[in-house]
Amino acid sequence: MGLPSKRRTKQSKKERASHFALKAIALTACPDCKKKILPHKVCPYCGKYNGRQVIKVESLTERKKRRETRYEQKKNI
Repeated sequence: MGLPSKRRTKQSKKERASHFALKAIALTACPDCKKKILPHKVCPYCGKYNGRQVIKVESLTERKKRRETRYEQKKNI
């Protein structure tokens, strides 16, 4: 089994591992609501993709109300 003939220096090790660094996330602005989103994804805030309404997005109050009703239904059973 082969062994390395010389020790790798600290600088050489850092240079070798430089591509492991984290990269910044590329965000784009949604053309409708102007919030930052990932490119080529449906906007989670307005539910639009490429100018079309793709998913129905509930407001936070609607979501909270729906969860409360589900909780009450489970509690009554």
